[in-house]
Amino acid sequence: MSYGRIRLGKAERRVDFENKGQETGLVCLSGTATVTVGQQSFEMQAKDALYISKGLSMAVETTSEADLVECSAKVDGEYPVQFVPYASVRADEKRHFIAGSDSSKREIDIMLGTNVNAGKLVVGVTSSLPGNWTSWPPHEHAAMLEEIYVFFDMPEPAFGLQLVYTDGISAAEVEVVRDGDAVLLPEGYHPNVAIPGSALNFVWMMAAHREVTDRQWGVVTVDPRYAQN
Repeated sequence: MSYGRIRLGKAERRVDFENKGQETGLVCLSGTATVTVGQQSFEMQAKDALYISKGLSMAVETTSEADLVECSAKVDGEYPVQFVPYASVRADEKRHFIAGSDSSKREIDIMLGTNVNAGKLVVGVTSSLPGNWTSWPPHEHAAMLEEIYVFFDMPEPAFGLQLVYTDGISAAEVEVVRDGDAVLLPEGYHPNVAIPGSALNFVWMMAAHREVTDRQWGVVTVDPRYAQN
C-alpha cells in the first residue's frame, strides 16, 4: 500500500496522474476539489471519499484550496468508480457510530467499506474526545491487513502518543504524533492517546493481503490483557 497527500492552492491548482495497476481511494480533508476520472467528474468537500479503479487517468483541481489524502494498492481485478458523499456516511448507523466508552470513546466513520465494491482498500476516519484513547482495546490484524494512520486537524499545540507493540506493552515503540504525521502499521497492536484538552483525528487506510478475501473491517485479534477494558 502507498500513501500520498494532495495539497492544492495558489501555488498549484491541479495535479494529474495515472492509476496504473492499482486501485486508489481519496478522502477530502478540507476545502473543495473537482476530481475528474475518465469522463466522470466529482465535486468533493470535507470528508467526501472517492474510489478509483485501476488503469484510469485522473485529475484533481481546485479554484480555492483543497487537502486530500490518497492511498493505493495493487490489484488484479477491476472495480467500478464509486463516489461516497460524507452525508451518506453520516446517515448510515453501520458506517457512522460511537465506539468505546469513558476514556476510549471516539467517533468512527467508514468511508470505503462494504458500501464500496473494491479489491483491497478499506478507509475511514476516527475522531477521539479530548484526552481519550482510540484503537482501544489494543488490537492487531497483521495476518489480513496492513494499515496507515494519517493525523489531521490537530492544530498546535495538540499532539498524541502512538504505541506499537507485538510482545508486550512494556516493549512498545512510542512516537509523538502531530498534525500531518503518518504512521505505518504493518503489524502489531497499535493504540494511541491524545493529550488532555486535545483530540486525535486521523484517517486510517487498510489494504488487504489477499484481494477481496481479506478485505474485512473489524476482524481483529485483541490483546487479551486489555480485552475487558
